[in-house]
Amino acid sequence: MSILRRLFFSWLYLGKPRWDTGVSPPELLAFIESYPPGKALDLGCGTGTNVITLAQAGWQVIGIDFVPTAIHQARSKATRLGLKVELRVGDAVSMKGLPGPYDLVLDMGCFHGLEAEERRRYIDNLVVRLAPGGFYLLYGFISSPEISRRGITQEDLDYLEARLELVNRTDGFDRARKASVWLTYRRK
Repeated sequence: MSILRRLFFSWLYLGKPRWDTGVSPPELLAFIESYPPGKALDLGCGTGTNVITLAQAGWQVIGIDFVPTAIHQARSKATRLGLKVELRVGDAVSMKGLPGPYDLVLDMGCFHGLEAEERRRYIDNLVVRLAPGGFYLLYGFISSPEISRRGITQEDLDYLEARLELVNRTDGFDRARKASVWLTYRRK
């Protein structure tokens, strides 16, 4: 990831980024209600909303983000609530220092912002960290000529589906009417 991109995101976390709603999505809440707690990893955890939700449901959670300010805010929120979670400044592509295995890996908006070559490495690193039968929940924008974001491409989906079993796909739109998708995968 470029230094300019890192600076841009660091600058955004000096305020409140538009994606930081402070509310966990219904897709994650439904997952939590359907499966027993285990070990979870939140890639691109931001200020820790979903890390906190998982921890409150009994999950052992690690959250990583490349923005130190976001991790600081996440730690403050978890401490105020008396929750024991692990939060780290880290690289979601290499997943260095995150050996797994994880019963759940969550990504809400990290993957779709990566460069194409980073997405392949990310997927390869993700697969080896998922426990057998473990789940990968991914939310992101679909790549299209109308948006400037990188987005999730059909090639990404093909690469994922060669390694993981697609359990569910729900297409939709975000608040700005950009095409988005919720994907649930399971390690074969």
